[in-house]
Amino acid sequence: MAGKKVFTAASLFCGAGGLDIGFEEAGFKIIWANDFEPNACETYKKWNSEAEVVCGDISKVDMSKIPLTDIILGGFPCQGFSLSGPRKIDDSRNVLYKHYVKLVKQNQPLAFVGENVKGLLTMGNGEIIKAIVADFGKCGYDVFYKLVNAKNFGVPQDRERVIITGFRKDLKIKNFSLPETNGESQTLREAIGDFPMAKKEEICDAPYSSRFMSRNRKRGWDEVSFTIPAMAKQVALHPSSPNMEKQDKDLWKFGNEKKTRRLSYKEAAAIQTFPREMDFCGDLTAKYKQIGNAVPVKLAKFVASFIRPYLEKKGMK
Repeated sequence: MAGKKVFTAASLFCGAGGLDIGFEEAGFKIIWANDFEPNACETYKKWNSEAEVVCGDISKVDMSKIPLTDIILGGFPCQGFSLSGPRKIDDSRNVLYKHYVKLVKQNQPLAFVGENVKGLLTMGNGEIIKAIVADFGKCGYDVFYKLVNAKNFGVPQDRERVIITGFRKDLKIKNFSLPETNGESQTLREAIGDFPMAKKEEICDAPYSSRFMSRNRKRGWDEVSFTIPAMAKQVALHPSSPNMEKQDKDLWKFGNEKKTRRLSYKEAAAIQTFPREMDFCGDLTAKYKQIGNAVPVKLAKFVASFIRPYLEKKGMK
């Protein structure tokens, strides 16, 4: 990135840093980050030892001490948006969302980026996403959102997510839309085909629940993975496992010609396109959780690279 401006970023709900790593790879510099989970914070610190990482409840953080940055990153939960009253931003479960909006309003970055689940678009018959756009609009931002699938951006995984992007209104960016794809793709074979045999301590061996057995959980080597979840026992099967066989509606069983196992946490991390050398802290459950909650690094890098020219064109070089 020689010769280009290094845009700075602050990250709320950073987790293990999937979103942040992608932005760093695109030439942004994360200087401040926050998350509630101690293991995620320790993982983050190992990856980015230069950023100030504040571990704890964002509601108890003195926001006046969060540095001004060019961009703010993060994803916020949406469970608290009432279907009967989507404007009830004071719902206690919306504390993270409230603080994200508060920080954007206070620090007035050039832009912000948020990531959320596909269901955000249909919550409250679409009224929730309208409320979010309106709230950030009141902060002085033109807001855009797009549903994308990570598999269309070089991530070996079916993972549909909503990317919300806001630009400060004085930048006068009135037309912005992420594309459907960047033309890159990757299979499970390409992502993890060369991995050594996983160690027992790297694989969740919890019993397979009725929920797990309610649908197919195995993809082949030349396909992309199912979505990597945060819950270890719901992680899909390794492609070397036998195919699952449908028995009835919402009932499958394992084949018996080979050994069945879940993806290891290291394999799950590679499917999320984390760097292979990434060191995740905590026990096995904590590692899977950090990985499953993250934004795939390759998707984040594309989003960052796509946004960059919009900032540079506005005299921010």
